[in-house]
Amino acid sequence: MPPEKFNLARYCLAASARRSPDKTALIVVDGDIDALRPRSWSYREIEDLVLRLAALLAASGLARGDRVLVRMKNSADYAFFFLAANAAGLVPIPASDQLTAPEIARLIDDAGPAAILRSPGMPLPAAANDSVVLDPCDLIARAAGREPAPYARTLRDDPAFLVYTSGTSGAPKGVLHAQRAVWGRRPMYRGWYGLGEDDIMLHTGAFNWTYTIGAGLLDPWANGATSLLYVGEKNPAVWAHVAKRFGATIMAGVPMLYRQILKYGDLALLTSSPLRHALVAGEALPLLLAHEWHRKTGLGLYEALGMSEISTYISSSPDVPVRPGSPGRPQEGRCIAILPIAGGDTPLPAGETGLLAVHRGDPGLMLGYWNAGSSDARVFRGDWFCGGDLAMLDEDGYVWFKGRNDDVLTVMGYRVSPQEVETALRAHALVAEVAVAGLKVGGDVTVIAAFVVCAASRKPDRAALEKHAASLLAPYKRPREYVFLEKLPRSANGKVDRGALSASHQTIPAAPSS
Repeated sequence: MPPEKFNLARYCLAASARRSPDKTALIVVDGDIDALRPRSWSYREIEDLVLRLAALLAASGLARGDRVLVRMKNSADYAFFFLAANAAGLVPIPASDQLTAPEIARLIDDAGPAAILRSPGMPLPAAANDSVVLDPCDLIARAAGREPAPYARTLRDDPAFLVYTSGTSGAPKGVLHAQRAVWGRRPMYRGWYGLGEDDIMLHTGAFNWTYTIGAGLLDPWANGATSLLYVGEKNPAVWAHVAKRFGATIMAGVPMLYRQILKYGDLALLTSSPLRHALVAGEALPLLLAHEWHRKTGLGLYEALGMSEISTYISSSPDVPVRPGSPGRPQEGRCIAILPIAGGDTPLPAGETGLLAVHRGDPGLMLGYWNAGSSDARVFRGDWFCGGDLAMLDEDGYVWFKGRNDDVLTVMGYRVSPQEVETALRAHALVAEVAVAGLKVGGDVTVIAAFVVCAASRKPDRAALEKHAASLLAPYKRPREYVFLEKLPRSANGKVDRGALSASHQTIPAAPSS
């Protein structure tokens, strides 16, 4: 465990800012392949800006422990405000800029933020009226004239940030993390990244994603390394150019990203860059993709398995040999077990499938679910936390992922609740019944599919449902396929059989890559 007095922002910035103040901590690249435009910040510059912004936030009438929703566009300022809120003793809530107004309204209603950091032009619902709305551009402009604040004297178990993840209830649920969460990430440094202070970490995600915040920013900075992010148009061919020009040594992304690079990227450019290896998480890595990546690039591709409640905790790495089909072994210092699906907290022996569990003493484990009700009780069994993944542990300690024990879908790195998508679609007059499930498209790609039974006298109208979904759901939650049926398959107890829906429909042609 970290020291009793502990602050996440200080852990990530202070030591590097003191030891290597002029070293480049962050490079953010905009533009396109023919005109890449970088901007960089040193450790001294980032810490100074973060603490000046912390002072401004504290002067905005916010009290220690208040929640602050970050409703900002994808830019470096997102990271600066996330850390500034934490440095001020506040609790940032990172939110995707893809969320629609109804989705943001539900989040605000549940989280009750005291303040909202909103980029100009980003819509806010009426539910935001009880929150102080702050303009990040205005705060950045005023920061130079403000004295830096000291880091808040938080304790390791004080709240540090609140993230929302899809759950089986249909509505995203808040996961509250402690300051110690960043200390709990230390097993990843060698157990997954192979990260050192001379590395340049290229993360391919957006600033608001916790995968990016952790693996792309906090962990490199805690190690005195350099973070590299690209915020321009997501042309799959751009990544090789960014890696080569800016000297990336490690790259992180989701399986779809590597599939796109193999198809559209300049692999000669990529392999002539300083890149040593790549990291993959967010969803299971298909065997064929892993094989093709290694055959065409010769670079290692190290997978990790994790969840919002603890981040990644099982992985392969330069020090942990890849075993095709397995995400790897528990990182050093982690304590995991396979528990019986039916109940109980006695671990199963190697070779048996059950619920993957992590010991609740892990410093990276969440404080709990926000407005939990009975949710916490359902996921804890004695000393173990069960996140809903099914797995098997072999004799050599490798974990073999067997899917989910609930209905949550993982698509392109995002966790999506079928019930949330169904609730949105059910509001359309055309829909009598709807069920949402994963559907294979081409090889090993899974997309969200909506199986719809039309209301009496209504005819199938995919375009109408697509328009409706776009008004209520973020792009990554919207169905890519609509299948119209006369009735939905149900189990003996009357529940919709999602497995039967997926299994009864043949693989359909792959949708164009975005």
